Amino acid sequence: MLTSRQNPKVQLVRQLLSRYNDPARFVAEGVRLVEEAVRAGWQAELVMYSDTLSSRGRALLEQLAGCGLPLEQLSPDLMEWVSDTAAPQGILAVFKRRSLPLPEALDFILVVDSLRDPGNMGTLLRTAAAVGTQAVLLAPNTCDAFSPKVLRAGMGAHFRLCLLEADWDTIEIMLKRRDLPLTVYLAEASEGVTCWQADLRRPLALLVGGEAEGASPAARRLADAAITIPMPGGSESLNASIAASILLYEILRQRSL
Repeated sequence: MLTSRQNPKVQLVRQLLSRYNDPARFVAEGVRLVEEAVRAGWQAELVMYSDTLSSRGRALLEQLAGCGLPLEQLSPDLMEWVSDTAAPQGILAVFKRRSLPLPEALDFILVVDSLRDPGNMGTLLRTAAAVGTQAVLLAPNTCDAFSPKVLRAGMGAHFRLCLLEADWDTIEIMLKRRDLPLTVYLAEASEGVTCWQADLRRPLALLVGGEAEGASPAARRLADAAITIPMPGGSESLNASIAASILLYEILRQRSL
């Protein structure tokens, strides 16, 4: 059992959970997230647990042990110290970052521009996975998709989505310089065609800007058209993740007719 805060493995996990943006690894914390990762075929480099695990957590630990993964038991006090949550569930795992393959025939892409709130990002990724988005392109100045808060809010979406960080030149190449270029719709608060009137059955990319300042100039240059959500109640705007979720489900609705 590990009890020291100075243990190198404990220090690694502490760093990864303390907003340390490691381009190669991340930590999934909690029974649900580790379950989702394992179910999706992601193999952990290291698993840490404490004897505070629930029965569901112990069943998961037995499954991980059966796969021959390296397991380290921590004292409850040490697990609480290293954890990023107020009430640790007694298990966390270190995974290598990787991206699922990008489909060749693209027709439903989400581009996230300058979104900085981790909760909004996680919620948006969760919705993107639910509606069957082929990929999520993360533009510059967007928060780290694999930070602890984004992972928790995503509820396992990361393990089912193709997530790609890219600069605007690369994004333009991926969306526009193709035999069948995608139509890029920019989500706006009050300008553009309403989502009920737009034809969202065509191959497209939905571009969503940040919470405070909206889309960047680079995003606006890439957009072919603006799309908006009717708000007859007089509100000026919606939360970024809520607005994007409405638009993503409208795309799904139109394509299901």
